[in-house]
Amino acid sequence: MGEMVEPADYRQVMPLSPSPSPSNTKTLEGLMEVITIKDSTDPSKESATKSATNLQGHQQNLQEAWLPITESRNGNAIFAMFHLLCSGIGFQALFLPVAFATLGWAWGIICLSLAFAWQLYTIFILVQLHELVPGIRYSRYLQLAIVSFGPKLGKLLALFPVMYSSGGACVIMIINGGRTLDLLFKTICDHEATCHVQSLTGIEWFLVFTCVAILVAQLPNLNSMVGVSLIGAITAIGYCTLILVLSIAKGRPIDISYGQFDVAKSNMEKISDILNALGIIALAFRGHNLILEIQVPFSGGLLSAFSQIHGANTSKLIMGSIYLLVLVNYLCAFQVYAMPVFDNLEMRYTTKKKKPCPKWVRTCLRIFFGGVTFFVAVAVPFLGSLALLIGGMVLPMTFAYPCFMWIAMKKPRPNGVVWSINLGLGCLGIVFSVLIVIAAARTLADKGLNANFFRP
Repeated sequence: MGEMVEPADYRQVMPLSPSPSPSNTKTLEGLMEVITIKDSTDPSKESATKSATNLQGHQQNLQEAWLPITESRNGNAIFAMFHLLCSGIGFQALFLPVAFATLGWAWGIICLSLAFAWQLYTIFILVQLHELVPGIRYSRYLQLAIVSFGPKLGKLLALFPVMYSSGGACVIMIINGGRTLDLLFKTICDHEATCHVQSLTGIEWFLVFTCVAILVAQLPNLNSMVGVSLIGAITAIGYCTLILVLSIAKGRPIDISYGQFDVAKSNMEKISDILNALGIIALAFRGHNLILEIQVPFSGGLLSAFSQIHGANTSKLIMGSIYLLVLVNYLCAFQVYAMPVFDNLEMRYTTKKKKPCPKWVRTCLRIFFGGVTFFVAVAVPFLGSLALLIGGMVLPMTFAYPCFMWIAMKKPRPNGVVWSINLGLGCLGIVFSVLIVIAAARTLADKGLNANFFRP
């Protein structure tokens, strides 16, 4: 999970139609000889070239056809929308009120809008660079980074963010999913005279969630799990809306302020809190879920705050429904985030064996990944407390690297408007990332870290 295999040269490997090798040149020439162009006018060299290109253009790189991300080419905009909603809308949105408590309503909305526009622009860049040259498609972030920055620098810059975005997000979802299962059990069954079942331990809840997630993960490729992503998108929108509506309907509790959280703090503490709040907003738009435990009145976000404030006067049916929606969303989002790791593991196999993965190998690889993520979740159950620190390190993947990729691949006129905008945004993203890491490290040093290894 910590290393990704990539071909030696993506410019040669990634074309949709691979170049013929010397061994099959005669065969290809034989195929080309039977193609005749008949027209009322004299045949032109341009028409012949176009026919030859079309013959090869429909052929797909064999290894690409074997891997789960690219083996199915039947996707459409609807499929992409479901995957994006499932992975992009989730519990990280529930932490936005934590940022607003520090920034205030006005600055919170302004920063949220600016971050949304910024990440929308970087998404536009990645879409434009996805198939910059006709016939050459870059279907993975690492591939695009290597083509843009070179093999060594591209892998150095993008490997850790890509792996953390996939494996790290899956670990955090196991941690949160296991704890949500525990909360759901206690909400439904705990303290009931008719319920004599004892709750499982934290490790056992983690194992239950992992087993269910890996069972669902046996779907072969990204397009085959569009139904899972649809369910994940519906549940994410559902529980976010439900918590918001219930919070508004129940009104503001006594001694609770919706204004800016203001206590006597030093200027350094205030700056650190502001940077942490900006980090929460920035990470809410990333392509993976992160737990952001910042030291605020109700650490853990809106879900934890709602449980603490309104849990006593909310029916068990409603609270259980919220936990169930959150749990289903975790299971569905797990599949989207795990797919790049599955793709990488199968790339290792196909690169070595020169053939597609048999079904039993694919199943074993996914079970292996589930075992690794389960072990990490049990070993480091406080990983969510480090989310802002580690998330700040990988933040350039969202806000900075795409801007530099545009300059490297599109080569706009130096000192022009487009060149200046991308260079400015890229540099600003790097500086922003460094400041967030510094602020998160200072917060951890000041508040401390409960490093409960192997004690979930």
